Amino acid sequence: MSAARWAGPAQDAAEVLRRAKEIAPVLRERAPAIEANRTLPAEVVELLRGTGVFRMCFAREWGGPELTSVEQLEVVETLAHGDASAAWCAVIGANSGLLANFLHQSVVKDVYPSPDLITAGVLAPAGRAERVPGGFKLSGRWSFGSGIKHSDWVTSGAFLFQDGEPWAEPGSPHAHDSRQFLVPRSAVEVVENWDTTGLCGTGSCDYTMTDVFVPEEHTFTFWEVRGRPGPLAQPDSFMRALCGVPLGVARAALDHAREVAAARYDRMAGRSWADSWRVQTELARCEAEFNAAREGAYGAARRQWEVLAAGGTLDDLTPDERAASPLAWLHAFRASRAVVVRLYDLLQTWSINRSSPMDRWLRDTAVMCQNLTAQDAVLESVGAYLLGRPPLFRISLGLST
Repeated sequence: MSAARWAGPAQDAAEVLRRAKEIAPVLRERAPAIEANRTLPAEVVELLRGTGVFRMCFAREWGGPELTSVEQLEVVETLAHGDASAAWCAVIGANSGLLANFLHQSVVKDVYPSPDLITAGVLAPAGRAERVPGGFKLSGRWSFGSGIKHSDWVTSGAFLFQDGEPWAEPGSPHAHDSRQFLVPRSAVEVVENWDTTGLCGTGSCDYTMTDVFVPEEHTFTFWEVRGRPGPLAQPDSFMRALCGVPLGVARAALDHAREVAAARYDRMAGRSWADSWRVQTELARCEAEFNAAREGAYGAARRQWEVLAAGGTLDDLTPDERAASPLAWLHAFRASRAVVVRLYDLLQTWSINRSSPMDRWLRDTAVMCQNLTAQDAVLESVGAYLLGRPPLFRISLGLST
């Protein structure tokens, strides 16, 4: 299968999802090669590009289908049913359309002449940007640049300096400001250090830059919307679809376990696995946990979109509704990992060979749960918010505007 098999770009959510479902089995077949390559092979990148996943967040005025948060979740979950690394890179690369809401609108079409271009990078301000005439000189080293090798553009967070001293915008509430800096992939030096337990195919290497000039108009912040206001022009929009990856992996593991149980015969017990109380109850328990986690993520996304699409803001959500999204993201990651671990144990020695998809799903979910989205820092931030205290990650979690 190649991206060329589809006639033209995907223009709506139904078509993007249809194409994602079509390539999911192909991604499953290529999963061992993706993992061994430690980054997405070029043909897999083009398969993903052909689905329209990289354009799915672009507004219609920029030629994109402008998928809702729920629609994005469905697409990512479907791709992850095929391969977690491919889905992880897909949701990262799809950030291009979200960045367009915060960039100077005069440069969006120059930066993204096609909505199928891929952006990667690290949002945390790990770099240093020295003010110079017309822009900044950017230097630094950033860790975990998922999809960095096959990206077209790289966005990176950095603190601002002028004449070597910390700098802030006039009137800024901060003593030291940071921004995001968008540079061509060719300006970035990749450090080959991605050798991990799971999500091996994401190629989430470190990368460096030294005195790369970034024009002012290629810088932005997430608290200043420069495009059309809307549900996707929000600072938490980058976080919403990522939990589709663990959900898709958990669903794949559940389907696999049910197929195994339906076909296996226990000679020692003299009965089919499908007749085993242990197998029946464990599968049902895992299904219940998965369904609850999935509906939590989708339910929070639906409610948030309903308010924002009606012209409201995050402040129009109740505190509980606002807290529901980051809690649902975290729960989706952790519950999915728990489901995979229990199914791994259920299938026993049939799980442990490298040829078993359970082995890869166990390692992939273990690694993805080390992402900030699944950490106790999220619980701390949400708990502080619900108690009327300043959240640690207020912007990225959508807890404060």
